[in-house]
Amino acid sequence: MESKGNIVGIVGLGLIGGSMALKLKQSGFTATVIGTDASSLHAQKALELGIVDKVVAMARVLKQANVIVLAIPVDATKKQLPLVLDALGNKQVVLDVGSTKANIAEAVANHKNRAAYVACHPIAGTENTGPEAAFSDLFTNKVNIICDKQRSSTGALEKVLALTDHLGMRPKFMDSHDHDRHIAYVSHLSHISSFTLGQTVLEVEPSETTIFDMAGSGFESTVRLAKSSPAMWAPIFTENADNIIDVLSAYISNLEKYKAMIKNKNEEALREAMHQTNRIRKVLNDKNPNPNNQFPITNN
Repeated sequence: MESKGNIVGIVGLGLIGGSMALKLKQSGFTATVIGTDASSLHAQKALELGIVDKVVAMARVLKQANVIVLAIPVDATKKQLPLVLDALGNKQVVLDVGSTKANIAEAVANHKNRAAYVACHPIAGTENTGPEAAFSDLFTNKVNIICDKQRSSTGALEKVLALTDHLGMRPKFMDSHDHDRHIAYVSHLSHISSFTLGQTVLEVEPSETTIFDMAGSGFESTVRLAKSSPAMWAPIFTENADNIIDVLSAYISNLEKYKAMIKNKNEEALREAMHQTNRIRKVLNDKNPNPNNQFPITNN
């Protein structure tokens, strides 16, 4: 078990950073979590909820923490990570938890302290935001994708693998470019679809009462992701723009096919198309032995 002498510094005290802090203290990875947040209200709430032991300035996080976690939007991570690496001392480790990886990795590719950085993406999250949304079991039995592990030092990687274990996660290793391409399909497209569905319904059905009265569980589950934070997701979409454009092109093509089948009232073609897509049930059931459980959404 990792020594409780670790001091973990969390930059960004929302759902992901807050949940990580709670679990790492609970599991014994650390006895002390210090944190900072751009929002003083979030920082104060995290302190009140016991998520962090102390709220400090960013400079103090960089000076005191053995492990530094960047749990902030991906565009902010891309800007802050080089500055964090500039300030790192011996044996300090930094990781991020962003939903895009290639551009962040490129921003520090030639940094002298690149080996102290481990690029992570915990596949966990909810549509809720802020420190009040944090809970310690968010990461249990989820996957932590670690990208470009060959660029990280053995010591840094071992530290992050120990952290991953204490969070109750399983590590999976990928190239950062492959990660961004795959995550565009399985996460980013889902969020765009949800935001678009919500926007469409609000535009064509101005009566909020009608929406509330007629919306069933299917609509609610599909549009759930549209409650996610725009401050987090807008940068994700722009940072992974090339992959998302490819995915959207394929998605729009399929929407046009469904539009044509419906316009032509071609029930046979519709049944066949839906039958083929039913194969996704087996894919998801193989991933989750209890298909009635809600699948996690990605964090950022």
